Amino acid sequence: MLQKNGLRDRRLENKVSGILGGVAFGYLALCFLAPYLLPSDSIPELSGRANAIDYAFESSWGNDEHGEGGSVGHDQALHGGVFAWSELNPVWALAYGFGDLNCHQKHERSWEINGNQMPVCARDIGILLGFSIGCLFFGLRGFNRWTVRDSFLSVLPDKWLHGIYEKDRRMIVMLSIMALGLIPMGIDGFTQLLLDSYESNNMLRIVTGAGSGVVGGWWFCSAFSARPRFFQDAGGVTLPAGSRLVVK
Repeated sequence: MLQKNGLRDRRLENKVSGILGGVAFGYLALCFLAPYLLPSDSIPELSGRANAIDYAFESSWGNDEHGEGGSVGHDQALHGGVFAWSELNPVWALAYGFGDLNCHQKHERSWEINGNQMPVCARDIGILLGFSIGCLFFGLRGFNRWTVRDSFLSVLPDKWLHGIYEKDRRMIVMLSIMALGLIPMGIDGFTQLLLDSYESNNMLRIVTGAGSGVVGGWWFCSAFSARPRFFQDAGGVTLPAGSRLVVK
């Protein structure tokens, strides 16, 4: 029996969503397990830089005295003392090391469990949760339809897409959905960055991060699942409204 994209199975889509979603959800679980299972009060308050390694060793940047009230960093001695994730066991080191590299880890924007700061901030927790949901969404409903945009839109019922395909507005619709997920986080983050009078809160960071993560997971699954080699030719892709792909 043929699937709605014209192929006989969707093992590729399940594999892609399982790998991407599994990695995201696995790390999300580590973010909760690491502070919970580590000894109480063993992870101090942190404040680093995004896309930089700040707390790998006792001599690392994050453990220096950077002054209080700055945009990055603080006087680490006043926030629980020196921290080096390289001294943790390999699993917990992975959790905090990856967080160190990818997140600013500002303690005022992060949660604590068992007296230990989590490896990433609240917004990144939302992004990871949303990304996992986006992957699950595509894994349940998505199909390889040759191009990224057609694969992205395949999660929606075909009857909703007839007008979009008849007018060839596929790219506009995909970008609009992506914008709906990304713009709220962008507004919240940049407003906080540009206006000293505005400070977001962790619940809003979670919600806006989750919206961004959902469309991110959905898009990445679509991108890795869009594989023309599974079809004999472009004409073999089944699309809504009787549309056909034409390779120029």
